[in-house]
Amino acid sequence: MSTDFPQGYRRVGEKRYRELIGRGLSDFTVGQIIEHRPARTITETDHVQILAQTGNPAPVHSDIAFCQAIGHDQVLVCGLLTLNVVMGLTVRHTSALTTGNLALDEVRFEHPVHVGDTLHAQSEILTARRSQSRPENGVVTCRITAFNQHDIRVLSCTRTFLVPADADAVREATQY
Repeated sequence: MSTDFPQGYRRVGEKRYRELIGRGLSDFTVGQIIEHRPARTITETDHVQILAQTGNPAPVHSDIAFCQAIGHDQVLVCGLLTLNVVMGLTVRHTSALTTGNLALDEVRFEHPVHVGDTLHAQSEILTARRSQSRPENGVVTCRITAFNQHDIRVLSCTRTFLVPADADAVREATQY
C-alpha cells in the first residue's frame, strides 16, 4: 500500500502527520529484536544530578582518590543512572503507550559505566500475550541489553509491561 507520508507517521489531517510512538500487542513478535537509537552519552551533569537526587554518598561515585586506591582510574556512574538511561532508550519503540510497568527482573550491571560513555540498547521480545485480567491490554516481556561505545555489554535485565491490545484505538482516544 502506497502512502504519501513517511513510514512511522499517521495522517491526522490535510498535509498533517503525527509521529507514531509505542506499539500495540499485535506489533510484537516473540524473538523480534529491536535496536534502539539514538544512543545516549552519559554526562557529568547526569551523574551529579542522580547522586544528589538519591542522596548516594558512596565514594566510588564521587571520590577519584578513593577510586584510584581501589583500582579504578575514574569514578563509576551510579547503577541507577545507567538503568534509567537504558530504560529511557527503549521506551519510544516498545512501551511509550504503556498503561503500567509490571516487573523489572534479573538486573545485571555487567561492566562499569563512566561519564563520557555512550550507551545503546536492544530489546528482544520474549513473550507477548493478551492480559487475562485486563483484556484491553497485552502483556509484553522483553530482554533488554545495553552496550557502551566499544560494544561491551554494560547492563541486562528483563522487563514486563502492559501495552494496548488496540494501539490505534488508544492513539485516537488520546490524540497520540
